[in-house]
Amino acid sequence: MEAVLYVSHGSRVPRARQEAAAFVEKCKSSIDVPIQELCFLELVKPDIITGIDICVQKGATRIIVLPLLLLSAGHAKHDIPEALRQAKQRHPHVEIVCGKPFGVHETMIDIVIARIHEQGVPLDGKSMILLIGRGSSDPDTKRDIEKIANRLQSKTDVPCVDVCFLAAIRPTLEEGLDKARRSSYKNIFVVPYLLFTGVLMKTIERKLHSFQSLHQQWILCHYLGYHPFLQQLVKKNIETLLRAAKGA
Repeated sequence: MEAVLYVSHGSRVPRARQEAAAFVEKCKSSIDVPIQELCFLELVKPDIITGIDICVQKGATRIIVLPLLLLSAGHAKHDIPEALRQAKQRHPHVEIVCGKPFGVHETMIDIVIARIHEQGVPLDGKSMILLIGRGSSDPDTKRDIEKIANRLQSKTDVPCVDVCFLAAIRPTLEEGLDKARRSSYKNIFVVPYLLFTGVLMKTIERKLHSFQSLHQQWILCHYLGYHPFLQQLVKKNIETLLRAAKGA
């Protein structure tokens, strides 16, 4: 019997956990798999190993593990594989197939554009976009965010898409905001490249409040969130993993 185990990041903020759970419930309704469970990387239970246990207890013999993560960094490269290695030792008869984070995907670019357009402010030649990543010591994180920024600029035709990061990588959030403030752009769209609300979103709001300028309009866009486009991408990814597993 097949199962899908969705792996969310986890957060101390209750609303973030609720958003993840609500998103998974929406995904379940469009995916024809009898067992579907949600687990978390950290801060929230159940963890990955417990999530695997629950799927097995419900009769799963093949488990598709899908990380609900934006980019490949430490969690995707190390934490998830290690948890699955331990789970495999507990359940050697169960086939475990792990997917990848969403990564640099056209759907993610479309979600960013949708978040900008919903602000109702024209995105024109006097506008710039400041894309704010979470940040990681993994160099792939900066590379991927820069790729996303390049695709975003190509699809929107704005003259400038800059990036900055909340942790571990430069330019920092403060450096990114300061550069934007010193620019000649009139409308500055600040886009948090985050999947859920939480402490980091509050940090952006607080910093942005101190960077207001008389000659510029700062537009803080909604974080990516669990947009309907993302639900479609999840469905596609799961179906691809299931086909690959069955064909193996």
